[in-house]
Amino acid sequence: MKFGQVEDPSQIDFTLPKDHPRTAEILRATKAKDMEIAVGCAKWNKTDLKGFYPKGTKDELTYYATQFNSIELNATFYGMPSPEQVLTWKEKTPADFKFFPKITNTVSHYRRLLNITDAVTQFATAVMNFDEKLGMVFLQLHDNFKPKDYDRLEKFVKEWPREIPLAIELRNNEWFSDEDVFEKTMQLFEENRITNIIVDTAGRRDMLHMRLTTPVAFIRYVGANAESDYARLEDWMRRLSDWKKQGLEKLYFFVHQNIEKASPLLSAHLIEMMNKDWKTNIHVPEMAEVKTKY
Repeated sequence: MKFGQVEDPSQIDFTLPKDHPRTAEILRATKAKDMEIAVGCAKWNKTDLKGFYPKGTKDELTYYATQFNSIELNATFYGMPSPEQVLTWKEKTPADFKFFPKITNTVSHYRRLLNITDAVTQFATAVMNFDEKLGMVFLQLHDNFKPKDYDRLEKFVKEWPREIPLAIELRNNEWFSDEDVFEKTMQLFEENRITNIIVDTAGRRDMLHMRLTTPVAFIRYVGANAESDYARLEDWMRRLSDWKKQGLEKLYFFVHQNIEKASPLLSAHLIEMMNKDWKTNIHVPEMAEVKTKY
């Protein structure tokens, strides 16, 4: 994941910003007793996750699902999934595994939310075959998709099938820099139960807005392949603990790296903290080849 990559991560202030005031209000309105937690990587292929798979692993997804409880499914961004493919993925994973498929780029990047009824219907029909293993679908807009096209986004949100939970990632700076635009968009998300994705990456600190629109935190964490990645996760753990106390219902945390082989190590570090601080019992993913952090 090259998005937000910088040449020298040591020059970046990785301090998490304060929560948006509305975040506390969103969380106070919930009555969650047990928080649902999904932690995973963005891909399962052996080439990227080098050193993660034991020698002789024949099916990467089947093994991946023994180590993680979820996957941010980026494969569906590059090609429209078929119902048959979805069922194949589903059948390779245990009962408690969750998929978080990204909406196909036909919708977001090529048609740019115009004339997409057929594509959205085809995508939604396919991913519904995940059944109870469907965590949340997410839409990632192009970084040149700007607020001038707000009407397209509004139409998409209002027509999205309500039975499928949805999160949206906005990438252009204009969504965040104009306070009126940002608040109008967040209100749209709130009213339609759309989860606002938070992205933590070195080169785009503007996307780290700490503004929840539902009692769900969907976080895409991009490490910089630097020692600071671990301290950043520790800061996140403190913030997530605060949100948990305030009433967070669901936490979806996906770890990315520019060099992806470090993603399982970072994920393991986060899960170990959760198990220690929250008394959870989430499986800690193991590397087939024992490695140091960096």
